[in-house]
Amino acid sequence: MIIVEHIHREQELPATARGYGRDTITLGWDDRLRTHGRRRSDGGIVFGLSLPRGTMLRGDDCLVLDEVKTVVIVIERLEPVFLIEPRTPQEWGLYAYHIGNRHQPLMITETGIVCPDVLGVGQLLEQQRIPFARTTLAFTPATAVASDHD
Repeated sequence: MIIVEHIHREQELPATARGYGRDTITLGWDDRLRTHGRRRSDGGIVFGLSLPRGTMLRGDDCLVLDEVKTVVIVIERLEPVFLIEPRTPQEWGLYAYHIGNRHQPLMITETGIVCPDVLGVGQLLEQQRIPFARTTLAFTPATAVASDHD
């Protein structure tokens, strides 16, 4: 099996890989956190990932498969999310505090806070009366490592 151990950006591809064919792999945020295991590209190429712990795949990351002369480009899958658009600095702080205090993943954009549309997050937003909208976006959490309070 082909094993990928490094991530590249298009502009930093090794010279030998610049002429390779292109394929994609479309992954949700949870799958982009998994840095070890078997994968299948959108075009059907099977390969393994063995990336350093704590790595998160991001859109446009390139995985070089020398054995089949292919560069597989990561695409972030659009997923259901909650979009929270705080209006004041106090709301930004309060909303982020409540979400972080419950150890829920979040993404910060220029205009809002984005959380995955899952049961625990929905309940939290309703309990704390945090206004939100449901939408579909590519979700990349602000941090991939959760604190264990050691």
